[in-house]
Amino acid sequence: MAARAPVVGEQPSPEVVAAVFHGVSVSSSSAILVVERAGRVARVGWSNEKAVAVLGYAQEDLRALPVDQLLPALQGGELRLLLRRERAVVMTLPVRCASGESLECSVSAVPAPGGRRWTLRLAATSNEQERALRATADAHERRFATLTERSPVPTLLSEQGMRLAHVNDAFCALAGQQAEELLGTGWLDVVHPEDLDEVIEQATAVLLGGEDGSEGEAQARLVRPDGTELTTVIRFAHLFTPGVGAGFVGTIEDITERLAFEARLAHQANHDPLTGLPNRTLLADHVTTWFVPGTGGLACIFLDLDNFKVVNDSLGHAAGDELLVEVAARLRATVRPGDLVARFGGDEFVVVCQQVSEADAVALAERIGTQLRRPVRLGGVDLRPQASVGVTVQTAEHQAAEELIRDCDIAMYQAKTGGKGRITVLDSDARAQARDKLRLVAELRSAIERREITLMYQPIFDAVVGTATSVESLARWQHAERGSISPGVFVPLAEESGLVAALGLLVLDETCRQLAEWDRELGAAAPRRAHVNVSALQLDGNLHDHVASALRRHRLSADRLSIEITESALMKDPASAREVLQALRDLGCQISIDDFGTGYSSLAYLRHLPVDCLKVDRSFVAELADGHAEITSAVIALAHNLGLCTVAEGVETPAQARLLAELGATYLQGFSLAAPLAAAEATAWFAAAGQR
Repeated sequence: MAARAPVVGEQPSPEVVAAVFHGVSVSSSSAILVVERAGRVARVGWSNEKAVAVLGYAQEDLRALPVDQLLPALQGGELRLLLRRERAVVMTLPVRCASGESLECSVSAVPAPGGRRWTLRLAATSNEQERALRATADAHERRFATLTERSPVPTLLSEQGMRLAHVNDAFCALAGQQAEELLGTGWLDVVHPEDLDEVIEQATAVLLGGEDGSEGEAQARLVRPDGTELTTVIRFAHLFTPGVGAGFVGTIEDITERLAFEARLAHQANHDPLTGLPNRTLLADHVTTWFVPGTGGLACIFLDLDNFKVVNDSLGHAAGDELLVEVAARLRATVRPGDLVARFGGDEFVVVCQQVSEADAVALAERIGTQLRRPVRLGGVDLRPQASVGVTVQTAEHQAAEELIRDCDIAMYQAKTGGKGRITVLDSDARAQARDKLRLVAELRSAIERREITLMYQPIFDAVVGTATSVESLARWQHAERGSISPGVFVPLAEESGLVAALGLLVLDETCRQLAEWDRELGAAAPRRAHVNVSALQLDGNLHDHVASALRRHRLSADRLSIEITESALMKDPASAREVLQALRDLGCQISIDDFGTGYSSLAYLRHLPVDCLKVDRSFVAELADGHAEITSAVIALAHNLGLCTVAEGVETPAQARLLAELGATYLQGFSLAAPLAAAEATAWFAAAGQR
């Protein structure tokens, strides 16, 4: 059988090691010392026969001899330059013999694995020329060591081609390998295989030189022996050595931590910190990426937790946050691989699916609903979360990605208003209605800004004397294309869209302006007071300042205004309402409760609210024609007992007016007495009334 050829890098057998060691120990040509570092002192631990002969020490004297005594020319850090852990080093140095004489030697130090033991080989230099050349080489080596090897910047040096001649300690530390393993082409083994082509391409371009190829860089991953990957930028610069050829200098920047930091910042910018889900920004980017106009298959599922505010109010915000985290986890566990789950904001979540039909999307929404309804224990209470869900699948009508998210938001709103815990799919009719509503909101905003919302004024009469004493301001919107739009349509729309504050300010200011104008034009015939309706959404701390500002702007006293608020609005937050109304009353305004008897007011609250007048709803007044005066009579009697005046609305016949006066109503308002009038008509009407 033929002998097996030795394999490069294969570990020698113990017999071979023993033979080599014996050869070294009895060698007559090489003086070998083994140096060990104990603490800060490096001492000779072993020597062969040649070393004993050259240096003149007895074997036992040589053992434990400090190396700095053997090599007196090396001081402090210079000894560390010789005894390097990362690489073999050769220096020409005087070696002190036992006789005290110095022997000029070439000292070669080779580190052993572990970094605490070195093999020193001593070879006497033969003549003065060799010593001079060697000293010059050592000087260059020391300058190079000073400039590069101790530099904190990992550095490679190729004197020719891709083969490295030097690497510094910083690169050895970065790569986790010794210099001997990296020299030559060993450094390429450290580069991640997927990045190797780019590194070689850039290095080759630099080696070829030229104006544009003198420098280059590549982002590459380095793989340490323990498998750790470091992301680096390797910058190559062309280097030419006369008589040798083209090489390069490479400096390496470790950007692993920087990239990780940037990744953390990017994650924080695009993800919700509470649930870790993508946020609204990333959701929009995702939908935009996958949205292709004119196609289908992209679906959005919009979820809004039902009664989440109750959880926050009853169990605290910590429990609410815990619920949101649990919901996020259930959503992630329920959706398909590749689906995106995002937190839209608050208790709203959006799931984006690709390549699905409407039936698939609804089925997924149902699975989500089932998972959400599983009990969860928060603050000692078992809850079964549920959500109102809107589903929209892309159609040819969708022209932009944001329309898809908007439509599923609309669908969710429809599910919420339909009774919560429902799944609603936005069809074409609902989408058309929603878009029409959006257009109407935009037009209402423009109408308010352009003061195209006009006011009608309906006179209010003293029930006993029969003269008009005040008016109620009634907002009207005459749309250029849709014609007259009822307040029953645009006022709720203003409340839903956040325009009610602007609308209220417009009505308040225009009413005050008209009162001031009537004062100038009509004098004593001008109505003494105007009733202005206020939405529940206006009933906040700003209302007092808005009213005071309007009065001041038009030089009116506060008693010229009666602020009307429905009893339903009062009951939403009676304590806050009382505070706001008291401030208005302190200002001097009259306070009226509109549509009294149709809501759910508490008579106990009524006694404590700062109210001056009750407006009897027209539905009760209408019952007078059928002979049912019980409720109207009771409301008027209640007002009298509380010291309040009353305004009976919806008076349609003289008979109703007479009966209401007999029942004790203070004021009357209705079409039979006077219909709502435009400003000019009201001016003429009051002027004529003043002359009668």
